[in-house]
Amino acid sequence: MTTVPLDSTVTIPGEQSSRAALSSTAVELLLKLWEQHGPLMFHQSGGCCDGSSPMCFPAGEFITGNADILLGRFDLAQPTGSKPLEFWMSKEQFNYWSHTHLTVDVVKGRGSGFSVASPEGVRFLIRSRLVDGFQRR
Repeated sequence: MTTVPLDSTVTIPGEQSSRAALSSTAVELLLKLWEQHGPLMFHQSGGCCDGSSPMCFPAGEFITGNADILLGRFDLAQPTGSKPLEFWMSKEQFNYWSHTHLTVDVVKGRGSGFSVASPEGVRFLIRSRLVDGFQRR
């Protein structure tokens, strides 16, 4: 397994750099969850507590709309074929995070009961770093 983060593809028109990445630990967990639940997606809303953590759902289970922005697409490619995964964020939350690059990582502990990672005794969290060059929206 690689130890470098997996960057997403660029999905925001006019931008040149990835806004999101997955840690190698996150990729490993996501591959396990994919085998259990099938195709997956992330959504990060605003708010407090678990609402500010990225939540992983079976693809299409969380309905996105005009209030959300697609920050990136990942391919968890394995020898068995492509495994696409989208990372969505509420536009309101994106306004606060628009100057950062986000890396999804995994830590021990119970997170939201809605995320498919909850029964594993771990939760996803965001590690962010400031980035020059992203335009604030």
